[in-house]
Amino acid sequence: MKMRPFLLLPLLLATTLAAHAADPTPPPVSVFQEKAAKFGARLTVPHFEQTPAEIDAAVTRGIAEANAGLDRVGKQDLSKVTFDSTVGALDNVQYRVGLLSNRIFLIQQTSPDKALRDAAEGAVVKLQQWGVGAEYREDVYKAVQAFDGRPQKESLKPEEARLLEFTLRDFRRAGLPLPPDQRAEVERLRKELTAAQTDFQANINASVVPMVCTRAELDGLPEDFLAARKTGDDQYTIQVNEAYQYSLVIENARREDTRHRFYFARENMARDKNVPLFNHLLELRNTIALKLGYKSWGDYQIENKMARTGAEAERFVDELIAGTKPKFFAECVEMQTRKAYDLDQPGASIQIGDPHSAIHVWDGRYYVNQIKKTRFNIDTEALRVYFPMPRVLDGMFRVYEKDFGLKITPVEVPYKWVPDLQSFVVSDAATDEPMGLFYLDMFPREGKFNHFAEFGIVDGKALDEEMVNRVKSDLQSERTLADASEGPARRPHPLYQRPVVCLVCNFPPPGKDGTPSLMTHDEVTTIFHEFGHALHAMLTRSRFGRFAGTNVPGDFVEAPSQMLENWAWDKTVLDTFAADYRDPSKKIPAEVLGKMREARLATAAVYYRGQLAYSKLDLVLHGAHPPGEPYDCVKVSNAILDTVSLPIDPGTALVAGFGHLGSGYEAGYYGYMWAEAIAADMATVFRNAPGGFMDHDAGMKLRTEIYQPGDSRPVADSIEKFLGRKRSIEPFLSNNLGIKPTADPAKKTGGGGPEGPDVK
Repeated sequence: MKMRPFLLLPLLLATTLAAHAADPTPPPVSVFQEKAAKFGARLTVPHFEQTPAEIDAAVTRGIAEANAGLDRVGKQDLSKVTFDSTVGALDNVQYRVGLLSNRIFLIQQTSPDKALRDAAEGAVVKLQQWGVGAEYREDVYKAVQAFDGRPQKESLKPEEARLLEFTLRDFRRAGLPLPPDQRAEVERLRKELTAAQTDFQANINASVVPMVCTRAELDGLPEDFLAARKTGDDQYTIQVNEAYQYSLVIENARREDTRHRFYFARENMARDKNVPLFNHLLELRNTIALKLGYKSWGDYQIENKMARTGAEAERFVDELIAGTKPKFFAECVEMQTRKAYDLDQPGASIQIGDPHSAIHVWDGRYYVNQIKKTRFNIDTEALRVYFPMPRVLDGMFRVYEKDFGLKITPVEVPYKWVPDLQSFVVSDAATDEPMGLFYLDMFPREGKFNHFAEFGIVDGKALDEEMVNRVKSDLQSERTLADASEGPARRPHPLYQRPVVCLVCNFPPPGKDGTPSLMTHDEVTTIFHEFGHALHAMLTRSRFGRFAGTNVPGDFVEAPSQMLENWAWDKTVLDTFAADYRDPSKKIPAEVLGKMREARLATAAVYYRGQLAYSKLDLVLHGAHPPGEPYDCVKVSNAILDTVSLPIDPGTALVAGFGHLGSGYEAGYYGYMWAEAIAADMATVFRNAPGGFMDHDAGMKLRTEIYQPGDSRPVADSIEKFLGRKRSIEPFLSNNLGIKPTADPAKKTGGGGPEGPDVK
């Protein structure tokens, strides 16, 4: 299907919205499953377990079948092993276990049924511990080693050779080359670690922190927000653990004592349980790393990323801390001046040598908001009227359809874990081939994951005949699949499993008076970002599940989505959907958007110093540490927070509620900044394109060079193919921070690290 001219898009968008309103009943997903079969592909609706007994049975069955698969690999005649019977077979086993574990993990994070969440939590631990144990199958290791020594290795295709390399590295990182007693000890420690990490995140999810306030204490907050939370005479109850409620208070409450009270409660969530648990996690990680021959857990974790070592990641962070110092200082001075006037202390002394003398971390977001309002005349809350969620979603879909040559269609699925769950199919616009299925779980509720993330459910993968039958059984798909010969020649592999993902978010729900969910501009940026992850996952064509979609190095995975945040700042893009829900003829004025951009740069250093503080504390906590020496995670992290960013309250323990540090993302938070530097550089392709952020050719280049290959080739190569040159950090410094680089940008990489082979 040929894309329509851009100038017609606003009119076409209005027509599309009207059509959707007139036809509220979406087609069943089976229509798209039948289309997928004609392309030699599978579009599967996952079966979600709905009772604790079903979860237990599924895990028991899944582990038994996975063990049988490993037995088939390990019991082979070592003189006859092939790629398909070793490395390919392991990718199949891991893929099938992934189908189960992804599904159970999503249940744990989203189910409204506490009994189901608890059962899923136990199942996740069981699966994780099985996964650790599976890595220590010496018979499987020997089978892979045997193939590595065979002449057939030399005839492998590049993606096959890469999978062999990664598989052998996995065994090395697990400790298979160690003597049996040392290997067994590492296995035991890793199992203990996975259980503790699951407990850490569960403690955060279980944290419910209601805060009761008077109207005077909440001065500055929107009236409609307060009205919905009135729980008595001059009594309002705010849930500190819900991200959007907390953000509203910390950004709008005029009283410093209120901001401090909420900040203190938020930064101490799960403290009693998670501080000792996190110290234990740090000890376990360090012990494992040392036993495996690494200097630190940071080196272990970062080995398979673009930065490769903890020292290189920390060097990148330290350079940005130093480079942002002058701008950070200037921004702090402006906030201090404003706070002095608020306290009726105009002309109050500002200690030039110490920009933290008057402003604290609980003041930061409030004064950033005040700068937007007074210096730039931007009222963040007033802008919500331009962003009713239904229009934002529909508009975002249409923009991405144009850029990436897609169609996004709402569908009806057989099962929803909550009534307001939405589901859609993404198809290729030119061929009508279904590319993937995604769910939207948009609003907060008790026990639910309390931030914003894309959860993979089914990864992309080429399926052989055996896998077709096994995966069909795993997912309980009732559809009849066409034979591969029926598909067109353009399909990537004989039979391809299309991905399924879910965006789990916590946006403000619709009002009880019928008002739609109204988003802030920051929340619009968030959904553009998160849906970028969904596209990255669904548009893959990697042969192996190991390399599909977002299965890329952790310090690159955010880059494609961070790049898409630029779309939410572009007037042309916003005009296709952003309009006052009470009067759709009213768009965001160009001068307002221009002021928003200026305001973003005016306070960018404060924001990025916060991110750099998180990155630094993460790397330091997971850096070299003497064996046996106790950890004090709060002391170490608080000192860094206090030095790198705005000063904190020493009675807080941010690390206790810092989910990244306990979820397998540890020693990886720097990756947000590393990836953002790459993202800013990638965005220049669209900035320089004739159609800007609505340029179809640039969008298709992103789709083919970044989304489709996943990690089937080094991502450094994919970035250069997309850019058409070596990457640079200059666009990040200039566009994101408003800092003119002092060094030759040609001598720096966008990630701050050296070029070379990128091995996951």
